[in-house]
Amino acid sequence: MSTLGRIPERRAAPRWAPPFGLMKWLSFAHSAVYLGLLACWIGGVDGGLKTALGWGHGWGWIIMCVLTVLALRGRVLPLWLAVCVAVVGAVGPFVGSAGFVVEQRRRERATS
Repeated sequence: MSTLGRIPERRAAPRWAPPFGLMKWLSFAHSAVYLGLLACWIGGVDGGLKTALGWGHGWGWIIMCVLTVLALRGRVLPLWLAVCVAVVGAVGPFVGSAGFVVEQRRRERATS
């Protein structure tokens, strides 16, 4: 039987989704690694430090993307913040970190 044109059944949320606070602090850590990488690039540092920070930024972005998908499916993060972290985070993780600050303030305003 074809499912073309039918609305798919709603899937259950994943069993585990990273909490908002963990995602926020991981985003800040990723931004710090990226800041160090930029400082090495601007300062003309060659060698192991720049390589280690480059690998840290690359793997950090991959890990953030996987966790962002889990957090999005678990309804921990809104779509706009997930896009900031996963899409823009490859070239500017500061956008995701700023997005976490904005979302935290929005949540605090909503509860008070």
